[in-house]
Amino acid sequence: MHPAVERLTELVAPGPPRFRDWPAAERELGTTLPTDYRQLVETYGGGIFDETLWLLDPACPDDDYHLLAQAVRRAEILERLWEFEARPVQLEEPGTKVLPWAYIEGTGAMLYWLVKPEQEPDEWTVMFNEGRGPLWEHHHAHCASFLLAVLTGQGGTEYFPELPAAQHQFDSNDEILGQ
Repeated sequence: MHPAVERLTELVAPGPPRFRDWPAAERELGTTLPTDYRQLVETYGGGIFDETLWLLDPACPDDDYHLLAQAVRRAEILERLWEFEARPVQLEEPGTKVLPWAYIEGTGAMLYWLVKPEQEPDEWTVMFNEGRGPLWEHHHAHCASFLLAVLTGQGGTEYFPELPAAQHQFDSNDEILGQ
């Protein structure tokens, strides 16, 4: 297990293991997904950490929390946005893009992978976008490591003022959506 996922299970008790059809999700997305992300979803499923950070899931029946639906939606939104706003510097290299993996409850902020054509998915790092403004932050961390850092107050960003929480929790989409 990825060390950050293992450490997260010490902070936030996971539920029963979840199994996803990764080959189908990756075919539809057009790329392999990072190992740490697949382990996060298999360990927790989609849902919300500390009432703040929503982990997207390729098996969620609700498009708001569905990885593939959000990937399509975010690509369309960003393409329109970049018609009148500058792309982040990290996206200037041809073929580079962002792919969402989580969002921040109630803020419009998104967490993306920075996807470069020459990189393997396990090398992707995190891009944070404030959602309702032009700020983009690049974090040299993988998604599980970034999530762990944010939950423990070591995220290196000011955009999670309510974290770290005194006690950590995870509410799965299964619980929230009544499945």
